[in-house]
Amino acid sequence: MTLGAAVELVPYDPRWPDDYARIRDKLEGLLGPYAMAIEHIGSTSIPGIAAKPLIDIDIILRSSADVPSATQILLTENYEPRGNRYDDDVWAFMRRDGKPPERIYLCPPNNRTHERRVIFRDYLRAHPTEAAAYAALKLKLAKTHRHDGDRYTAEKRYFVDAIIEKASDNPKG
Repeated sequence: MTLGAAVELVPYDPRWPDDYARIRDKLEGLLGPYAMAIEHIGSTSIPGIAAKPLIDIDIILRSSADVPSATQILLTENYEPRGNRYDDDVWAFMRRDGKPPERIYLCPPNNRTHERRVIFRDYLRAHPTEAAAYAALKLKLAKTHRHDGDRYTAEKRYFVDAIIEKASDNPKG
């Protein structure tokens, strides 16, 4: 068995919202004609919780037909293609040379993966106790699966699914 890169979590950094805003402004300039919305997702978008030190961003495109053009722009800007994720037409890109690094996802309109991410993010932002429980789970899994990022991610899925179900059953709170 070969060891993968270590799962690295860091304490919440209050600069992450500003990092996101700066990256969003850059992406709006690059992808404006194709983007319907740009959203900060992932743990760096939830105040107070530990996260991998990179900014995750979903870009909701106006049409699935915009994926090739948006991809070409990202490639020109040194984003590394990471493929179609989640079997949901979500195209991932990494830019490691930024401070902090960026992981960008191109999503077609009305994409279920994106919708679930926003439900999860918004619920944890509104429920600090649940956010703290998620942070504790992430820290435990990062220690248990230090060199197995796939397993780390897979084992968070139960918690994530339960929160999304809870949020969907009670959309007001």
